Amino acid sequence: MTRPDKERQVAASGFSGKTAVITGGATGIGLAIARAFAAAGANVVIASRKKENLEKAEELIRASAAGGEVAHWVLDVRDAEAVDRVAQEVADRFGRPAEVLVNNAAGNFVVPAARLSPNGWRTVVDIVLNGTFYCSHAFGTRMMEAGVTGHILNIVATYAWTGGPGTAHSAAAKAGVLSLTQTLAVEWGVRGVRVNAIAPGPIEDTGGAEKLFAEPRVAEAVRQSVPLGRFGRPEEIAAIALWLSGEQAAYVNGACIVADGGAWLNKGFLPFFDG
Repeated sequence: MTRPDKERQVAASGFSGKTAVITGGATGIGLAIARAFAAAGANVVIASRKKENLEKAEELIRASAAGGEVAHWVLDVRDAEAVDRVAQEVADRFGRPAEVLVNNAAGNFVVPAARLSPNGWRTVVDIVLNGTFYCSHAFGTRMMEAGVTGHILNIVATYAWTGGPGTAHSAAAKAGVLSLTQTLAVEWGVRGVRVNAIAPGPIEDTGGAEKLFAEPRVAEAVRQSVPLGRFGRPEEIAAIALWLSGEQAAYVNGACIVADGGAWLNKGFLPFFDG
């Protein structure tokens, strides 16, 4: 057995036979997380609104798979009934509820609060906060009813507690998700479902970075605000997601792991923002 094959076999041992569902799993951080779970032997389900993105992502994930199935569902997390239906369809397909849910679906754009429309506010809050609750409720209650030892992982952001000039809608929604993470960790932990969060900093090759740091001067200002001097990589967030969902983190519940190179300690990502 070659070394890469041996490493893949070891990685696959912890998630073989388990199912991980990743919302917003067709691109960026979500795709990296999906590929990591596939390489670890899990059945992987990605969900997003755009079928063409899901189909492309599924091919990439299959290339990383180590024995598990790979599937996709077209889903708008703002639709509570659709979310509940997908949770049941996933359970039916794999014979039991998914053991892991990663709430990664998000929406964001830069705008000063004074120019933020009610519709813009509503759209982001609906995707980020309401969508996270709908998915957590649909998948989490099925975990508990079936006696599954499960893990729900929410992708938040450090501006959930620092505030986010230029992203009031997303910052408020992420703060809500962080509070939800802590609340569900207590309520559902007693029934075998852990709930944690990751707060990534600026991550390269993601839709968020493209929207927030599109201008070269902005990207450079953000890079200089990171003590480690660089943007993070999606694969680095995926590694944390895999660890948090595995047996080695079985006593970690209600936590938020910050992976931002120390940026939030250096006064945040948007010091250049002029509201």
